[in-house]
Amino acid sequence: MPAAAAGADLRVETVRVGPYGNNAYVVTCPATGDAVLIDAADEAERIEALLAGVRLTAIVTTHGHPDHWQALAAVRAAHPDARAAIHPGDAGMVLSPPPDPLRDGDRIPVGRGSLLVLHTPGHTPGSVCLRAPGHLFSGDTLFPGGPGATRPPLGDFATIIASLRDRLFTLPDNTVVHPGHGDPTTIGAERPHLEEWVARGW
Repeated sequence: MPAAAAGADLRVETVRVGPYGNNAYVVTCPATGDAVLIDAADEAERIEALLAGVRLTAIVTTHGHPDHWQALAAVRAAHPDARAAIHPGDAGMVLSPPPDPLRDGDRIPVGRGSLLVLHTPGHTPGSVCLRAPGHLFSGDTLFPGGPGATRPPLGDFATIIASLRDRLFTLPDNTVVHPGHGDPTTIGAERPHLEEWVARGW
């Protein structure tokens, strides 16, 4: 997919990989060439094609479901200096060696910019979203048309609704949402439907 602006000094590129159509995102600071990979989901060789010519400094896993980290070991091996991180709530779901802990309010440097970590449990206990100016990488917390699945034992519908209402739907309408699967949307397009999702119960 073509690159798109992600704030004043960041750009984002996307590749859709694996049998579940996961989105892997490479967010780069053009001024420095530093980059962060969001979800080393699958097909490491295709992800590596996006990493050519940049310096990978971090690999962030939005949550612990295996379809979001199948290529993590291969990408870590190719970039041993890059920090791998996941929220402690999901750390036990990822094969060793375990990534570093990632907590609400952390900032992941991307050259001259950064990504703000928002803890948004509900899909899993350790689900996170990452925010850059005008952009949100939502993992499986928010999709076009509703929240991510909340199947037990890890998921909880009331919790994900609280994450949407209190953490994500406070963002500006024009915030572009880059989900873990599927096409982008915006906060403004999704927020008006929150009560519909509550009523339907999923």
